[in-house]
Amino acid sequence: MARCAICDRAAHFGNAVSHSHRRSNKMWKSNIKSVRCKVNGGTKKMYVCTSCLKSGKVERA
Repeated sequence: MARCAICDRAAHFGNAVSHSHRRSNKMWKSNIKSVRCKVNGGTKKMYVCTSCLKSGKVERA
């Protein structure tokens, strides 16, 4: 599963509960993008979540 290179955000697991309270496994995926970023004067391709992109923690190349 993809994980954010900045904040380590990844998928979360739990139960989907129906109206009759039957439970089945569910996975909530983070909104993670593959982005070219500026790192140490060069460019590097990283997996970054959209909240880190929006907050400016990553500079796009």
